[in-house]
Amino acid sequence: MGKQEKIVSMFNEIAGTYDVANRVLSMGIDKTWRNKACNLAFSFYDKNKIEKIIDVACGTGDMLTTWQKVADKNAIEIQNRVGVDPSVGMMDVARIKLPNVEFIEAGAELLPFDSEVADIISISYGIRNVVKRQEAFHEFARTLKKDGLLVILEFTKNEKNSPLDYLTDFYLNKILPTLGGIISKNKEAYTYLPNSIDEFLTQDNLCLELKEAGLEPIYVKGFSMNISTLFIARKV
Repeated sequence: MGKQEKIVSMFNEIAGTYDVANRVLSMGIDKTWRNKACNLAFSFYDKNKIEKIIDVACGTGDMLTTWQKVADKNAIEIQNRVGVDPSVGMMDVARIKLPNVEFIEAGAELLPFDSEVADIISISYGIRNVVKRQEAFHEFARTLKKDGLLVILEFTKNEKNSPLDYLTDFYLNKILPTLGGIISKNKEAYTYLPNSIDEFLTQDNLCLELKEAGLEPIYVKGFSMNISTLFIARKV
């Protein structure tokens, strides 16, 4: 089994408890990050009718739910929301929550869409789990309309410059695996999370990769002691 297959298998195993674990481990703050991402994206895109939003690595559908809620608050019409994920287990949970959304089993590096069909593509807390990341960025660029937006929320690697950075590190490496393991009965999955952040990119390097794929970063900001970073890039 390759690395990508192992990651997908792990998410299939924890799908049933994923939502509860997420809320507890982020102390509910991930909802704030998602809301901010959607609001900013809509303000940058500045249209009141959007044909298609594709959420890649959609998991149990949190971001798809947020897109609709924020659109409703801003009187924006979304004609079509599509969730894409290689984990069938996660999407099974999402389908129950969101019966009106189309879900497609696929990886980020090979999207089953024609070119230039999406207004917005989002991927939240999923890009570090994509083994062929550069191929995925090129696929996102291909699928986006000209001037369309890519919205990424991700845990990024930080230099440890302050006591707060060490506190964050302690939480991610010691508390999170234990709590996540208790909730999901799969400690290995929640040990993978901090390890995957440590092995991931810095903000600057991710921006370079986006530019190389024809996606120009227009907004990059860290939230909550830089635990989470929001990237918004425009297809040029």
